[in-house]
Amino acid sequence: MAYIPLSGLSLRDIEYVVAVDDLRNFSRAAERCGVSQAGLSEQVRKLEALLDVTIFERSRRHVAPTPDGARLIALCRDVLVSARTLIEVARARSGPLDGVLRIGVIATLGPYYIPGLLPRLRQKYPQLSLQLTESMTAPMLHKLRHNELDLVLAALPLGSDALHAEPLFEEPFLGVFPRNHALTQTDELSLEELGGSDLLLLEDGHCLRDQALSVCGLSEHGSQRLATSLEMLWHMVGAGEGYSLIPQLALRNRAEMAELVDVRPMTGASRTIGLVWRGSDPRGPAFREFAAFLRDHVPSDCTPIE
Repeated sequence: MAYIPLSGLSLRDIEYVVAVDDLRNFSRAAERCGVSQAGLSEQVRKLEALLDVTIFERSRRHVAPTPDGARLIALCRDVLVSARTLIEVARARSGPLDGVLRIGVIATLGPYYIPGLLPRLRQKYPQLSLQLTESMTAPMLHKLRHNELDLVLAALPLGSDALHAEPLFEEPFLGVFPRNHALTQTDELSLEELGGSDLLLLEDGHCLRDQALSVCGLSEHGSQRLATSLEMLWHMVGAGEGYSLIPQLALRNRAEMAELVDVRPMTGASRTIGLVWRGSDPRGPAFREFAAFLRDHVPSDCTPIE
């Protein structure tokens, strides 16, 4: 086979192609990569010329890979994973938890868990520079698989053999009801009594929605009253629209709503929070130590998993 020089092939150009494929939009891809749209478009065209392949079909409203482009983009993703693994292996020689660590946190956990954790992390890992991302589970796991995140804090189980999940702690669910709601008039409230028409849920895509349905023993819920965020769910309860299940940590610092809601413990209702990483990541042993540190500093109202 004839020698093919690689001088014209840039990892940055490959990263541009993958960004365009992820977002199907040159403008948003340029923003993610921190370059101008014109610069990104020009580099993608140069790569297409170098490879003698049209990677993307373009129109004003439509960007999609061509059949040949789709095959090349899959290889581009493999190249980026290999390049980042090279960096991770080199980083591990000087300390696997030195430098930048990209952590994704599910939106129903991050605002309530991370603030108390940060001071302890800074003390334990002074050389660590955190990059935190908050989103729903599915998009963060996508980023984790494609090496755009190093770790994800999420509710388990995840059902993926390619990812390693280390359980950290059990976070209880509490029932939150408008003041004087009918379900709060009994001494003992069971999970079997939940699931009525005024059960409030988050929108589809939030893992907490699925967890609440599972805890209540429901496969789906017909109510159209859905909250876009955990904060909005809380305010809907305070407004008297219905009741819901709220993770324990999210009930902190809610004194301003104390006269509007009743909070009830729910026996047997909880979720498992875990630390997740790619099974192929060479920093696995260091991540296990990191998970052990997190278990040693579990919030007082949660239960560590030994």
